[in-house]
Amino acid sequence: MSNPEVSVVGSSKVRTWGVGALVVALAVALVVSVNHDRASAGTITVTGSGTAQGVPDTLNYQIGVNTTASTAVAALENNNARMSALQASLERSGLTKSDMQTSDLSISTNTNSSGRVTGFSVSDTLSVTTHRLASAGQALDAAVHAVGNGVQLYGVSFSLSNQSRALAAARAQAVSNAHTAASQIVRAGSTSLGRIVKITDQENASSPPIIMGTSFAIDKAAVPLQAGTQSVSVLVTVVYALNG
Repeated sequence: MSNPEVSVVGSSKVRTWGVGALVVALAVALVVSVNHDRASAGTITVTGSGTAQGVPDTLNYQIGVNTTASTAVAALENNNARMSALQASLERSGLTKSDMQTSDLSISTNTNSSGRVTGFSVSDTLSVTTHRLASAGQALDAAVHAVGNGVQLYGVSFSLSNQSRALAAARAQAVSNAHTAASQIVRAGSTSLGRIVKITDQENASSPPIIMGTSFAIDKAAVPLQAGTQSVSVLVTVVYALNG
């Protein structure tokens, strides 16, 4: 697999790093304050916020089987057979057993309005994680055909497996922009910027994917999936000493 480059845009120039399948677009918000009280005189505090976006490389979803029969034993046996067919279909599509985990298995009683038992239902669900996004739509379509009516699919979500790299790029640029802003402030105040007293990583977060852009539907039999883009953000506070 090729290693796409990550581009981080600073205040005066653009630098490029090859850090995984990410295209980083940085937005920085700066909040600046200069301390004037006696206890903290001689410092300037700058807060920088950065956001990095990338194309998700991981797909997570839950897929399972719900079966109803007149007896609990029959419902369970039928469900087991259909779940085995589902797992076999996913494995034929390239998934391994380590990509699948049973997340729910339940047997429930069905009753009518008068409380009379009318049958039994069995539900069995797999949580699936895959990095094979190009074939994910086709895998889902094949799994649904293997199970037929009674298949259940929900909880579809995309994520970045290398989110730490995006956050690292955002942090570096946030600190750089904080330094630029602090330098501008102290020049206006007829003083100069000293050493860094403290750096605090206040917050980082991940936003849900924006569904747009990248489609992984490869033929008419595939479920069309859109990975879109996903953003991560970081907030850092830098305290500088003042000279003179």
